[in-house]
Amino acid sequence: MLGLAFVGLEAALLYVSYSSSAVLPAASGLRAAGSAATPIAQPRYEVRSLPQAEVHILMIPAKSQYRVMPALSDKVAMLKDFADPAGAIAVINGGFFDPENQQSTSYVMLQGKSIADPKQNDRLTQNPNLAPYLDKIFDRSEFRQYLCGQTVQYDIARHGDAGLSNCQLVSALGAGPGLLPELNLQPESFLEIADGAVVRDPIDYDRLSPRSAVGILPDGGVVWVMVAQKSKAIDASGMTLQQLSDFMKSLGATKALNLDGGGSASLYYQGETHYGKLDEQGRAIERPVKSVLLVK
Repeated sequence: MLGLAFVGLEAALLYVSYSSSAVLPAASGLRAAGSAATPIAQPRYEVRSLPQAEVHILMIPAKSQYRVMPALSDKVAMLKDFADPAGAIAVINGGFFDPENQQSTSYVMLQGKSIADPKQNDRLTQNPNLAPYLDKIFDRSEFRQYLCGQTVQYDIARHGDAGLSNCQLVSALGAGPGLLPELNLQPESFLEIADGAVVRDPIDYDRLSPRSAVGILPDGGVVWVMVAQKSKAIDASGMTLQQLSDFMKSLGATKALNLDGGGSASLYYQGETHYGKLDEQGRAIERPVKSVLLVK
């Protein structure tokens, strides 16, 4: 992989310092579908132990007081540093970023305003090795939150795609590639194959790796997945992107988005952070990130 290319992707995170100063969602009149007479549906968390991975799953019901939205840190920060000031019960790592200048390489929108634009990241836009791919980088998939009347609705679409009819786009967080309804490897991961051989794979699509994803269920609910390595088989654990796509489909997701992975893969739930990547001794590698999705 290129030294700078797609920094913030699975294989490109470095150790960096962090700041707890974060751009967090302000209180608003948004509410999830349902009414006061409807019992509040609670998020459901579980861990599944698969032969090649420990998979952390969080289901956020559609008819719930909880909503899913992005947050962005001034610098990079640990998931708990996002959760505490926002009063969030859950956090998952979000989009891609450059660990050297700590700027996002993914779009982030909050309360209808752009708060991170990869076109403003000079190390991305002025890298000659990335010039052929910039148009694709700027049109990767994103998780979107809409206000449709009095109801919150979620979607996953390419950045340049039109929004939902009769709805207001409130927030969005970019990453990629899209996993469902199909795996967009070449359009969004810039995979190149020549004569049947892979000649360029900046995202390690076919390698077992820690990964994170967000999906949308048929009833409008949201599912998070964080794939962690297993301590007894560190170098042979995780998921490929195709396996992650298949797993999201097995959970019932109709649309799904790959988030930053590798050392970034992490999930916080009710005061505890779970990390995807392990060191040679099987200990969790704790690394800060630039953007996240919150449940609050």
